[in-house]
Amino acid sequence: MPLVDTHVHINFPEFVPDLAAVQQRWRAAGIIYLVHSCVHPREFPQLQSLADRFSELYIAVGLHPLDTELNETGWRAELGLEILRLGGQHPKVVAIGETGLDFYKAAGGEAQREAFWTQLTVAAELNLPVIIHCREAAAATRELIQEFNRTHPDVRGVMHCWSGTPEETRWFLDLGLYISFSGIVTFKNARSVQEAALVVPDDRLLVETDCPYLAPVPWRGKRNEPSYVVNVAAKLAELRQQPLAALAEQTTTNACKLFQLPPYGQSAVG
Repeated sequence: MPLVDTHVHINFPEFVPDLAAVQQRWRAAGIIYLVHSCVHPREFPQLQSLADRFSELYIAVGLHPLDTELNETGWRAELGLEILRLGGQHPKVVAIGETGLDFYKAAGGEAQREAFWTQLTVAAELNLPVIIHCREAAAATRELIQEFNRTHPDVRGVMHCWSGTPEETRWFLDLGLYISFSGIVTFKNARSVQEAALVVPDDRLLVETDCPYLAPVPWRGKRNEPSYVVNVAAKLAELRQQPLAALAEQTTTNACKLFQLPPYGQSAVG
């Protein structure tokens, strides 16, 4: 049963002690591809190294919204050029991001919006999808994308680690975006997210772990890892009253289409 974990951070320190064992578990679980998100361009050499080490790993390049305020002076002039340069530097770059807006932990200043717009522009230039982080900022994210689409090719991409309401879910589906669910959908108190999962058409659904964060039940509170994406898919299959194998195949097809990954029958995993 093939699955794609469309959002990981296995370069984080939590994985240093046992990354080889983590890989063995994701392969045993049927995870044929992983998409490694990027929180800051300075991570990119690490991501390149991981992509070279693991044949099934593909990578993104971008700047997380919560890192915009922390960047050194001058990032506004240089960010787009740097991401554009890195985005064309490695054949396994399949997306720009993660980028977006986060008003939960930050004040929602102009810096986030400017960085998001810049990365949407780079994605359009490179013809790559965007991995979009959106927390407590659905209306602002929608408005910015709508404004961008008026003067550029429509944004392609995914609302990652989705935790919005059914209504907000429909906003981004109407914009042509994919919706990716994480371990949050397995939490007992995540009623709104579970309801949102019923709104997404089969051909727009993705799964992820966002590891090392947000481990699904029954590992909630522990380090998350790619093999646990099976639990996310199983919960979605239960909610949507679909066979797990069918949901796994559909989400894998969707991930391969969005990120232009090799069809899973041609996976390079040995």
